[in-house]
Amino acid sequence: MSSETEAVKGNNPASSGTTTGGENLAPDGSVVKTADKHFGAAAFQAKYAFRDAAAGTITGTMAIPLSIGIAMMSDYPIKVGLATVVFASFVGWFMAWFRPGNYIGSAGIAAGLAPALALGVASFGMENMAFCIFLTAAMQAVCWHFNWQKYLLVAVPVYLVEGLLAGIGLKIFLKFFEFTYEIPEQAVTEEFWNTARITMCAISAAGMGVFVVLFAKFKDIQPAIPYFVLIIGGILVSLLVPVPMIVVEDVDLYLRLPVPSADVTIMMMVLMILFCAMLATIDVIEQVMSNAAIEKIDPLKRKCNSNNSLLAIWIANMGSSFFGGMTNLDGLAKSTTNRLAGAYTKFSLVFIGSVVCFFLFNSEYLEYLPKFALAAIMMFSGYKMIAGLVHVTHYGPYAMMLAIATGLLVFELGIFEGLVIALVAHAIIHYMVYTKHDNMPGRDVIKRYFENLKRDSGNLQ
Repeated sequence: MSSETEAVKGNNPASSGTTTGGENLAPDGSVVKTADKHFGAAAFQAKYAFRDAAAGTITGTMAIPLSIGIAMMSDYPIKVGLATVVFASFVGWFMAWFRPGNYIGSAGIAAGLAPALALGVASFGMENMAFCIFLTAAMQAVCWHFNWQKYLLVAVPVYLVEGLLAGIGLKIFLKFFEFTYEIPEQAVTEEFWNTARITMCAISAAGMGVFVVLFAKFKDIQPAIPYFVLIIGGILVSLLVPVPMIVVEDVDLYLRLPVPSADVTIMMMVLMILFCAMLATIDVIEQVMSNAAIEKIDPLKRKCNSNNSLLAIWIANMGSSFFGGMTNLDGLAKSTTNRLAGAYTKFSLVFIGSVVCFFLFNSEYLEYLPKFALAAIMMFSGYKMIAGLVHVTHYGPYAMMLAIATGLLVFELGIFEGLVIALVAHAIIHYMVYTKHDNMPGRDVIKRYFENLKRDSGNLQ
């Protein structure tokens, strides 16, 4: 057994940064004096610098098409999405020196938030989204200060969240399915199923098939391989056959105050506040769920601190609002790739951010990416979100029915409306079941609920 594994065997001391006696610990579990705390972290990062550099470069390359797709799904300019990933990566690395939330998570924009952001753009206009992101970050800062994140997964059941993500996943799948049969404008004819479209469908099907087969083979070894193969293969195909390509809008990135526009009415402001509360809640819940998964795949089995992760999230969100950026969190797909590529510390984020930054300032290279290749990646991401319903099965038939109903409501009515209806339905069912079977008055049902909430939240600490 390696010394690193021995250092974290049993209770993981590196997760909290202190021993029971109050001594500080380096990320590898060794005891250091308070004055040497940051030196110990630096030495640990230096120890695995080459591994983290290689892992970050691989993960950063894989993050490019995912970030492009998520930005497009969010109705944001691609360059703004990439800028958000760069900023969040460096903030995540910097905060890991002081209050690490997790140790191998890869920061960036998340697919689960894409339809919510698109809803905001459609409802309030892009000119007000910077203010919305700022307000979202402010709400998350309050949540972080009072450590309210520990209540969220108790107040909002996990299976309801899985249903919400499944509905979002279906939206993503259908959105990018259109790319699988899209053809260049010069190939459009009065006949829909012409030779060009049939060829495009065949190419898309082949690309998706290769991606799925490679992912199944390498997902536990090196999940970045199918992304590389699909992208490189797609570029080679585009040299032989005319196919639609990604177009990157040339937008200026500059600093400005995240304030609402002059035409915002009181009613719109109320709706924006409700929207930001929803966005902040989804962002926090996704991070907590991601941390639970990241903790399981951490090579040194270090514990995650979700409230520290929330600190990095709201700082990055607030900062990104000053250049019109998007929301961020440590996405599970990129974090898994980061871990399997060999990352041991957040130093890998420096290289993830650097790779994305290169393409941010050399965005002309992104236009070599065919749309059918991006479609395969994003449709697979949507499928994985839908497949998350499998995790609900062990909660029982009620949980599965509520999750499916939530997914359908989110897909049909929208994220905010679907989530609210599902929560109200769950509360009514909870109330009726306890009132009927336990012969309890309504006020005692509510009292029991909050007692259970307090108890379960204490167990999460």
